[in-house]
Amino acid sequence: LVPYADADLILAADGANSGIRARYAEHFEPEIDWRPNRFVWLGTPFPFPAFTFIFKEDRHGLWRVHAYRYDGRTSTFILETTEATWRRAGLEDATEDDTVAFAERLFAEEVEGHRMLKNRSLWRSFPTIRSARWSYRNIVLMGDAAHTAHFSVGSGTKLAMEDAIALARALQAHPDVPAALAAYEAERRPQVESTQRAAQVSLEWFEETDRYHAGPGGPLEPIQFAMSLLTRSLRVTHENLKVRDPRFVAAVDRWVAERAALQVGSGLPAPSTTAGAPVTDVPALPSPPPPPMFTPFRLRDLVLSNRIVVSPMCQYSAEDGTPNDWHLVNLGSRAVGGAALVIAEMTDVTREGRISPGCTGMYKPEHVGAWRRIVEFVQRHSTAKVGLQLAHAGRKGSTRRLWEGIDEPLPDGNWPLISASPLPYFPHSQVPRAMDRGDMDQIRDAFVRAAEMAEAAGFDLLELHLAHGYLLASFISPLTNHRADAYGGSLENRMRYPLEVFDAVRRVWPAGKPMSAKISAHDWAAGGVDGAEAVRIAALLGAHGCDIVTVSTGQTVPDQQPVYGRLYQTPLSDRIRHEAGIPTMTVGNLASYADANSIIAAGRADLCVLARGHLYDPYWTRHAAWEQGYDLPWPDQYVSVQSYTPRSR
Repeated sequence: LVPYADADLILAADGANSGIRARYAEHFEPEIDWRPNRFVWLGTPFPFPAFTFIFKEDRHGLWRVHAYRYDGRTSTFILETTEATWRRAGLEDATEDDTVAFAERLFAEEVEGHRMLKNRSLWRSFPTIRSARWSYRNIVLMGDAAHTAHFSVGSGTKLAMEDAIALARALQAHPDVPAALAAYEAERRPQVESTQRAAQVSLEWFEETDRYHAGPGGPLEPIQFAMSLLTRSLRVTHENLKVRDPRFVAAVDRWVAERAALQVGSGLPAPSTTAGAPVTDVPALPSPPPPPMFTPFRLRDLVLSNRIVVSPMCQYSAEDGTPNDWHLVNLGSRAVGGAALVIAEMTDVTREGRISPGCTGMYKPEHVGAWRRIVEFVQRHSTAKVGLQLAHAGRKGSTRRLWEGIDEPLPDGNWPLISASPLPYFPHSQVPRAMDRGDMDQIRDAFVRAAEMAEAAGFDLLELHLAHGYLLASFISPLTNHRADAYGGSLENRMRYPLEVFDAVRRVWPAGKPMSAKISAHDWAAGGVDGAEAVRIAALLGAHGCDIVTVSTGQTVPDQQPVYGRLYQTPLSDRIRHEAGIPTMTVGNLASYADANSIIAAGRADLCVLARGHLYDPYWTRHAAWEQGYDLPWPDQYVSVQSYTPRSR
């Protein structure tokens, strides 16, 4: 760059392997994530009529193809697979000619005998590149030199061109280069990072495609596999596809409705698995079929009328654990609002197990009657079912109410804390006492008593809170469990006590009523629980009679680094559902009915849980039904609203 040192601006658009970025790495601070799959870029004179995905299995494993026409006579043909399959096929030492010959043999039928074309067609791993800064002095990174997005979302060239447009605009708008470069990065970084998040989910889908072919959850049927593929980035939704291919979406909706009817026990025959194929000998379904979010779902003897759940959300408004009118209105309004299941907030099994003085409990005799009043209202005035989440706050207890300072210790009146290990949440938090066997017995028995009280109050479902760093979760995460006894170390040891509590509660909870468990499927911190371990956690819970797992993440340690974004926890739900073979509820940044329909139709979860969406709009489900033209019956008291047409202005 010496000859250009006096230039006003040097554009470093030298690609993913940027020499300029590497030379000034200490300034740009690039982070390069080499992904595990292997791929090779080929061509073929076979004219694919549209962007085409091919999935083909041979004796080595599963192969993925991304193919598309790039001119009138030639197509790009990207071949991708896992490293294990690539090695089993003996391609680690393959020449370009070896690779071409292999692809021509394997995909002879798909390209109708056409040859493969090579152009430095070497097997590679994809680098996801993120740079902390895009400019240094008079040098600015652009395109793949600054950032990459996986080829499965086809955005590399588009991002580079948009970078160039934004940079030109910034240079015209600002009087000096440093100001222009700052404006360029400020404008483009959020847009690029949004695309990178979508690309990350997409590339992980292709890395993990094998799970949809063979896994404990069973292979996806072709029509659901196609839906999962098309919505893999979580940006293309059921609603988008309805515009682009209404016949396909209608077939998906009918398939989902058929499967739901089977699952709840209507006795329908096996559903069609081919999009558009006629379905015979099936009792008449509504025409058109309901949107996926309005299909029923069964858990033991409990049948939910749709797939929408009101998340348990702490209200910090109880007195010594006793719920009151606020809780009645809060839960009752959301039940009338159309959700199939409302789960009461985290309810603690002892007074000392509360997060704050305002948390609800199930430890005093009068709690049963207070809760029964709420449960009976929900059951009498809505079609919703009502669940209760039982918990103990552990080391995150004795803190202020949310609006007074979340997780901050009480200024006075603190109560003693217990946890798996004597580790405070914040450095200035109270240090909990490590539980001994006597403590474990007492807390287990408190959960059992609370479960018996929940049954007396009439709850339909019980959830154990094993997430977010609370007491039972503190045993599960290695970040909060430093024990050297039988309850620490391996995952089996760390799960020992939570499973003991689960088993004890399951024994007293009626056999026909379901139990769920909420887990943190990722701690978002080095050395913590990750997706692979979450699969094992869910599988252990399933083996102990857990009916469904609510897949959340984080809140284990305060220095977590979560990767937020649209539906950011749903890929973990998808993974657990298919790899552990257990139903899941997904929660986290789910904001639209298009998202809910996509999740259910693609098999990423069985139930969709909304928290803030229901705080903002208690009638979220009813409004979603109206917008989709789906008739959701209103309570008799509100029957006149059926002839009402809302207007935005």
